Formats: sequence, C-alpha cells, structure tokens
Amino acid sequence: MTLKSIILAIGMGCCGTATAQGGLTTFVKKVGTMIDSMSVRGLDRSYIDASEKPWQLIAKGNVSQTIVSMNADGNILGVDYSARPYLKTQPSQYVGFWAGYRGYGIGYTVNVGGDKGSNLVFGATGGAYGVNVRIHSFDNSNPSINLNSELLSEEEQKTWDDVQLIDPIHVRTVIADGYYMFNGKKFSYAAAYDQSVIQKRSAGSLMAGLMYNYTRIDYATDLNGDLVYLMHGLGKVKLWQGSAGVGYAYNWVPARGLLVNVMLMPMVTFVNKLKVFAYATNVPELMTDDRFWSEDISNEEWDEWFYSHVHITPMGDKTINSGISLGFDTRMSVTYNFGRYFISAYGQFNNIRYRHQSTHGYLNDWFINTAIGIRL
Repeated sequence: MTLKSIILAIGMGCCGTATAQGGLTTFVKKVGTMIDSMSVRGLDRSYIDASEKPWQLIAKGNVSQTIVSMNADGNILGVDYSARPYLKTQPSQYVGFWAGYRGYGIGYTVNVGGDKGSNLVFGATGGAYGVNVRIHSFDNSNPSINLNSELLSEEEQKTWDDVQLIDPIHVRTVIADGYYMFNGKKFSYAAAYDQSVIQKRSAGSLMAGLMYNYTRIDYATDLNGDLVYLMHGLGKVKLWQGSAGVGYAYNWVPARGLLVNVMLMPMVTFVNKLKVFAYATNVPELMTDDRFWSEDISNEEWDEWFYSHVHITPMGDKTINSGISLGFDTRMSVTYNFGRYFISAYGQFNNIRYRHQSTHGYLNDWFINTAIGIRL
C-alpha cells in the first residue's frame, strides 16, 4: 500500500468517525429536547418554575431500616415451643449520589454503618407523572431469634438472642411505584422529590397510583439447618404485591424557596402472592445423638460437630394467593432552594405481610433521605 493510499484511508476513517459522532450528538440533542418538552409542557409558570439548568447533581445521605418478622409454633419431643425470628437491622447509614436530567436519573448508595447492603434507585418525573424504582439488598447475621420454650432455661434463651449465623440471611426488596397528578399544571411531584423544577406557590392535586413490591428472604443453606427446622421447614420466601389507589398530595410554600410536601394514598392490594420453599432437615436424627444434649463438651466442640453434620433437602415449593387487602402509601418531604443550590429531606414507609399455615410474618421497610444538590 502506497503512502497516498494510507493517507486517503485514514482521512476516510476520520470522516466516518466524525459523521458517526455527529449523528450521536444529534440524537442526544433530540432526546434532550424531547425530555425538556415532556417535563415542562403545560406548566403554569406562576406556580412552577422550570430551571434553565437541566441537570441535577445530588450528594445523598440515607438512614434506613428493614425489619423481617417471622413467627412459627411447633413441638419438639412433645414439648411446645414458639419461635419469633425477628430480623431487625439497626438503622443503617448510607452515602451516595443522584444524577438526573429534568427529573430522569439514577442514584446509588452504599452502607457506611449497620447492615451490609446497598440501594439502587431509578426515577423519572414529569409535569403530571412520577415513576420510581428502589432496589435494597442486605445480609443479616444476627437475628433476634426470640425462642420461648420450656426446653430452654432463661439463660439459654438469652444465648439464642445473641446467635451469630455462620451463613447470613439474605434479603432483597424491589419497590416500584408510579403516580399520575390530575393537577400537573400547578402541582409538581418533581419539585418535592428530585428538585428538577421549583414550586413557587402552594397547590395540591388528586393522584392515582400503582405500586409493585417484591421481597425475597433466603436462608436455605445447610449451615442454617437449625433455623429451617424451627421454621417448620420454611427456608425461602418470595412475595409479590400489586396495588392501586387514589389519594391526594399537597405542596405548601410558606416562604420563598421553602417547600413542604405531604402525600397520602389509600391503596387496594389486588395481587398478593406468596411462594414458599420447603426443606427437610436431619435435625430430628441429630437430636437422638448423645452429643446433642451432652453438657460435657464445649460450645465450640458442639458447634463443630453439629454444623458439620446438619443438612437440608429441598422438598418443593408452593404458591399461595392471598385475598385483597387495604393499605396506605404515605410520604413527606421538605425542600429549600437558594439559587442553583437546594437541600432536602424526605421519607417513605412500606409494610408487606404474608402467611403460610402456622408461619406468618411481615416486612417493614422505611428510609429517610437527606440531600444537598446543584443544578447545572
């Protein structure tokens, strides 16, 4: 290949690259223009101010807590017992970020104290709608077992409360919700929860909403064979809930730059499915071994013997459809805007319940976000 051919080939490649980059730039601009139009279309500017700065960069702090309560009653060697595993994590601190364009964005936080977990959040808010998805995953190795039985002395029951699981319980929750505001011209959900616009005057709106909850609780491993046995063979739970409701939200602007939002929405849960996974354990067989009840071996020796022999066997799964239920979705936020900057705080609470034969429980999930951000 001659030098002239090489130069021509490089030139054509550069032109092709420039053309491709130009096409990408044009596409990005078109998408941005479309989002701008969707976010500010039809707004009453005497109530809502659309900032000329479309980007929001936010540093976030988060305090959250997930509580999983499972209840089971049973009998061991003719003696009744009640188990109340209560997977209550300490309020956990998370730090992270949010980056958005006109209310469309993504956030991620990681824990710096408390349970070992993370939160991933997606959001999209416009003039008359809001959509949010939050994924929270965490592990817990120190559940409060709350085991009450004549089999155990008071001191032994306290020992159960201090148990440290060798293999932690894994919990994941996915909460997705979407809202439509009937007074989107004067009331802004985005002003209260992602600060992509600014509410200038007080206004409220009737709202319609949908919510989806998914929860997975999994501790089905050989090392948790004793916990599986206490829970009547229940080793894993999956829950799905779909809800719809109509409620009201109000943005109160008591002073320039200050916004207080309150939202209340009764919701009917029309999809309420529970899938339980059953396991058999060899704990009854191990209980016939003299070492199980022996007081002549140390706790360390007993643990080594028991956890090297205990195992679980999958026995199948069953899906249960629960009836229609009534719940509430409540939120509150406070925001203060000063120039291109803003600070905010808001909270949310969710409650999910399930039941299977003599085992039942609930999951409570709440969080409070604090943020400081800038519009660019």
